[in-house]
Amino acid sequence: MKIVVAHTPDADDAFMFYAMTAGKIEMPFEVEHFIKDIETLNKLAFERQLDVTAISVHAYAYLSKDYRILSAGASVGDGYGPVVVAKREMENLGKVGVPGKLTTAFLLLTLACDSLGIDFEPVEMRFDEIIPALKEGKIDSGLLIHEGQMTYREHGFTKLIDLWEWWNEKTSLPLPLGVNVISRKFDEETQIAFLRAMKESIKYALENPEEAVSYAMKYSRGLDRERTEKFAKMYVNEYTYEMPESVVKAMEILFDMAEKKGLLKKPELDVLFEK
Repeated sequence: MKIVVAHTPDADDAFMFYAMTAGKIEMPFEVEHFIKDIETLNKLAFERQLDVTAISVHAYAYLSKDYRILSAGASVGDGYGPVVVAKREMENLGKVGVPGKLTTAFLLLTLACDSLGIDFEPVEMRFDEIIPALKEGKIDSGLLIHEGQMTYREHGFTKLIDLWEWWNEKTSLPLPLGVNVISRKFDEETQIAFLRAMKESIKYALENPEEAVSYAMKYSRGLDRERTEKFAKMYVNEYTYEMPESVVKAMEILFDMAEKKGLLKKPELDVLFEK
């Protein structure tokens, strides 16, 4: 049996899937990797074509009937997360480059700006187009995910909003940003088998970081080895190996907040754990 596994062209996902990609673990199925940016994967999931895929936690609100959340593979911020930056301090954000309206970062920005009384005009673009657009003056500020969270100062930008800090003040919980989900078309046995393989792949990377980082460097977009490893381990950690109750609770609260503001209908969280 072949399972199509979709993930992003980012160092953390490459680190996580290294062992699965390189044949370092045994699996009772064949895997075909499909690599696209997170907002593209969010949109493709609506077409029900992806067997296993990374999606934003935000997107899961609209996809819960077709996919189950895997308890392994989550991207969780703890002390860090998406940031809004600009060339200078500003009272309002103006035109904000956002990496897609289905991203969790965009949902968090919407909630934070509502609570802070800040206006903004979202301009959708690929996440890696935001910094160039900000430099060229096409937008007033930018919502950064991935390595941009680490490198924005090097581009001369100032942080306007730290969404991790906003979230932490509200909840004191880790910040769930992305999850891996599996199609409900598979039976329970297959879903569990994939979950076990995913956990093995994550465990292998954490136990063999030199190998996994060397592979992840292909997707580092200019980061040196030290920062590639730092970024990969920011989002591949104990939360990624197995989702704790605190992350499940955090997703519940995020959806509660969004439903209260009329932004979405809270989905039933269906997280698959290994039995």
